[in-house]
Amino acid sequence: MKTIYLDNNATTAIASEVREAMMPYLGELYGNPSSMHTFGGQVAHAVAEAREQIAALLGAQPEEIIFTSCGSESDNTAIWSALQTQPEKRHIVTTALEHPAVLNVAQFWERQGYRVTRIGVDDKGRLDQDAYANSLTEDTAIVSVMFANNETGNVHPIGKMAEMAKEKGIVFHTDAVQAVGKVDIDLSKISVDMLSLSGHKLHAPKGIGVLYVRKGVRFRAFMRGGHQERGRRAGTENVPYIVGLGVAAKLAAEGFAAERSQVGALRDRLQKGLLDAIPDCRVNGDIENRLPNTANISFKNVEGEAILLMLDQLGICASSGSACTSGSLEPSHVLRAMGVPFNYAHGSIRFSLSRYNTEEEIDFVVSHMPDVIKTLRNLSPFKG
Repeated sequence: MKTIYLDNNATTAIASEVREAMMPYLGELYGNPSSMHTFGGQVAHAVAEAREQIAALLGAQPEEIIFTSCGSESDNTAIWSALQTQPEKRHIVTTALEHPAVLNVAQFWERQGYRVTRIGVDDKGRLDQDAYANSLTEDTAIVSVMFANNETGNVHPIGKMAEMAKEKGIVFHTDAVQAVGKVDIDLSKISVDMLSLSGHKLHAPKGIGVLYVRKGVRFRAFMRGGHQERGRRAGTENVPYIVGLGVAAKLAAEGFAAERSQVGALRDRLQKGLLDAIPDCRVNGDIENRLPNTANISFKNVEGEAILLMLDQLGICASSGSACTSGSLEPSHVLRAMGVPFNYAHGSIRFSLSRYNTEEEIDFVVSHMPDVIKTLRNLSPFKG
């Protein structure tokens, strides 16, 4: 049975070009890039090239790129640094929609006595800009707002929000893990101070990430030890994965326009097909400002986990907008913040596509989903 993978916001396949570029650094080119000898120097050159490729994708300078292990480390580091360099400030601004890599960090600092403001959203998941403007104070150490939401695909007005923070001298961080490679990001044109990304969301391996730190922004290292990354992140560089991420960034930059149009067309084909074929379903999010690869669709009076189990039997991989913990179902914090009705929220499925999906795969999903939903609705205890 063929696997149809529509869960790319969870992770992506490693591009063949990325895998090929990594192989020499898993074999004969095993030197330490910090070594003084030529054998290590050629490895250091590869790391420098990858740094340049990632900077080019982001509209940044190579020296503003810090390699980390993942997006979560980058998020933690950004918030830690802002708080440590401004001990007199005790306020954090974030949103109700963030990934746990930011939400749980904010909760941790809240337990340490910091005040945290979480900006709410409307029923389409759009951030309350008036509430945001009113939240910024002289005591605010950092704003952390995701560039694009991992569940709905909503793209937030990061440029505008960063500029508002800059006007008040507040550090602005964005978790751009879902956005990099999917939307145009030019850090030379927006006032973002720090940005997080993760390699496995753009066809590089798991276990490599980046924290962008704008030149001139005060920074305190989260991981201490050696002199790597200009003293900003200790630990011997993960060279094969860094090289892979550099190639993935290069591929993303070269194929940006084509991928947006092609993947966007497939997403729209899937969404229209499902909405036309299945009654009582709805799209969650702002359809005018979404990632081109993401559709979050709720099916009334069905449990998302049951949908996923039946899709899995068909070889279809997607993810649910609700989480099952300790035997009790609870809709995702994103859908709750948006006020999605209970009998829709539990039946929320996120389809997230990539350049490796095809029209034939999309048509297969559209042809089988109506029977899946009909079967489950006949069994469902939910009514009305």
